[in-house]
Order: sequence, then structure tokens, then C-alpha cells
Amino acid sequence: LHGSTNSWINIYIIFYEERNFQGRSYECMSDCSDMSSYLSRCHSCRVESGCFMVYDRPNYMGNQYFMRRGEYADYMSMMGMRDCIRSCRMIPMHRGQFRMKIYEKENFGGQSHELNEDCDNIMERYRMSDCMSCNVMDGHWLMYEQPHFRGKMMYLRPGEYRNFRDMGMSGSRFMSMRRITDM
Repeated sequence: LHGSTNSWINIYIIFYEERNFQGRSYECMSDCSDMSSYLSRCHSCRVESGCFMVYDRPNYMGNQYFMRRGEYADYMSMMGMRDCIRSCRMIPMHRGQFRMKIYEKENFGGQSHELNEDCDNIMERYRMSDCMSCNVMDGHWLMYEQPHFRGKMMYLRPGEYRNFRDMGMSGSRFMSMRRITDM
């Protein structure tokens, strides 16, 4: 239990083959790199508790979508997804401070700024035209390609991210970032 008060809460998501929670289902309580071994397709899901990142390709690749507790009877039309969910990653709840250092250029080059709260527009706040690398020291974050938390997103957990292009995000610029909190 490691002293956490959340240890008794089961965090899980249920995927369904058809829209409106119909057809075969798969209950997932952790990361799943390839859902095709459980379901041939996935058109709806229900997040019973916690937060998850879902991906439209196996191995946590492709477009990423953030899902919090709730029902997604037809998530493809709700979220503008073109493909079914193929993998998912559970996002652990973080208690404590949030810290991330963003860099204008790859490999931690150029202008840099440390964040400990959401930033809805790095151009307005920091006069940065781009964010190409970052170091997440504390907490879990979502980065968005457009200001005001819009457009494609990318999930970041603690670690160094030297080049977003190496992560399959070529052509993406990140202009806003948000902490993943209990919400």
C-alpha cells in the first residue's frame, strides 16, 4: 500500500467493440500496448475511475486522447478520432507539486522556462514561438499543439524529452500545457 490513501481505489476503463457500450468488452486496469488481442475493434468506452490516455495505434503511438471518468458512447465522433483505440495508458494520480522546464529548441536548447502551473499560451506568456523539448521533473502533463489547450495533445510523465519528433510527433508544435490533476 506504500502509505497512499488512494491504494484501495481501483482505477479502470472498460472498452466495448460497438457504440453505446454494446458487444464484447474488455476491462483494463493498467497500460495495454495492443488491444487487438482482446477486442477486434473498439467503438465506445467507460472510464469508471481515474484518467487514461488512449492511442489510435498500438504501442502508445499515433494520435493521443485524454479520457477522464465518464461515458464515451461514441468517442470517435465525440473526439474527432478517425481510428479505433488500439492502446491505452493509465495515468497515475499525482499529489504534490508540478514542475516542468520547456525549451524552445531540441536537446534542451534555446530559450527555456520552468512551469509549475498550466500555461494556455507560451507565445503570450514567455514570448516563445515553439517548444521542441522539455524536462518533466514532477507530475504528469498534457501538451497541446495550439494555444488554449486545443489541437493534438501529447501525454508526458516525469522524464527528459529531448526531441518531440523522435516520439512520432513530427510537424507538431506545442503551444500550451496543462497539469493532469484530480479534476
